[in-house]
Amino acid sequence: MDKIVSKIVALVVPGLVLFVALSATVITTALAAIGPFGILGGIAFLGIIALFSQAITEFGFERIYVQVIKELIKKGETKESILKKIDSYKISKQLKLELKYFLSENCPKDLDNLE
Repeated sequence: MDKIVSKIVALVVPGLVLFVALSATVITTALAAIGPFGILGGIAFLGIIALFSQAITEFGFERIYVQVIKELIKKGETKESILKKIDSYKISKQLKLELKYFLSENCPKDLDNLE
């Protein structure tokens, strides 16, 4: 029985070493793949994603999209071009309708008083 256990252990230990090595390789490969400058870029990209996700959870998608529309209006984009951009966003139909309503209510008004 001891010989069988020792044979199994002899096979498992290299398997664990291989598993750890593969895990580390997969992590470094994934970081290098998502980052613009290799592994360090991948780590930085994950940090940026963390900041964006924190902003989204703090403010919500609606407020962020409304702020984007306000900036587009301030930059002089036309109502039609903003409507095309809203239609191209990968968001729900309900949110698209809310953004279009916001645009229709605020585009003709004085741009300095947008809230």
